[in-house]
Amino acid sequence: MSSILTNNSAMVALQTLKSINGDLSKTQSMISTGKEVASAKDNSAIWAISKVMESDVAGFKAISDSLSLGESTVAVASAGAEQIVETLKEMKQLAVAAQSENVDFAKIQADMDEKAAQVASIVAASQFNGANLLATDVDGNGGTGLNVLSSLDRVGTAAPTPTLITVDSVDFEADVDLVGNLTAITDTATAATALGELETFLTTAIDGAAALGASAKRIDSQNSFVSKLSDALKSGIGTMIDADMEEASARLQALQVQQQLGVQSLSIANQAPQTILSLFR
Repeated sequence: MSSILTNNSAMVALQTLKSINGDLSKTQSMISTGKEVASAKDNSAIWAISKVMESDVAGFKAISDSLSLGESTVAVASAGAEQIVETLKEMKQLAVAAQSENVDFAKIQADMDEKAAQVASIVAASQFNGANLLATDVDGNGGTGLNVLSSLDRVGTAAPTPTLITVDSVDFEADVDLVGNLTAITDTATAATALGELETFLTTAIDGAAALGASAKRIDSQNSFVSKLSDALKSGIGTMIDADMEEASARLQALQVQQQLGVQSLSIANQAPQTILSLFR
């Protein structure tokens, strides 16, 4: 039955054209934004997952900054500790030289006093951003170590928990305090006593420098891991929400052809009632 009031062919053609235009609009949006899932309405589940992962990536950026700050703090302390070891080695050489009878003990002691003051100066100066791992009070608030944020661990849907790397102070301020705690060299006997004391100080300094070096290595390794982990998360997010540009390009061309055919189909369907006029001729 033909009708001039109800054009079923035109309605079908119109619905088809609307569907094609909707797909075309979505494909154009994918190409312009580069994302297949640009908003929650595109795919609510994938969008929600991507936003959680993006928040983790932002968190790892802050962690990387924290690790860099901690690494710099430990590096300064480590450099100070290594310099103190070198200074103690020089003092040990002086103490060994003082074992001879025909040396100027006064000049040797004067040199020892200068180097002892130098050690104290190095300890005081080995701070970064107010934190000194060679001091008894690391941060001026009674701290005995440095806590460095190293990771955010997420299990299931629970909130992430922070993980810390704790770097203990080596406390050279107390354990390698030469001023007033090192026997003055006035003869071979006192030189021998000072040599034994320096050996103890040197062992303490070497152990402290080694501990700081190990901590610095751990922080550096963690920083590298966090950087790689952040890159992996970004890649995972991209896999979920980024558009396949080759596929989108091919789909765009196909939809444009479908749109043209849909317009022609609708035009033909709209002309159908005109054929009814021939029945009344």
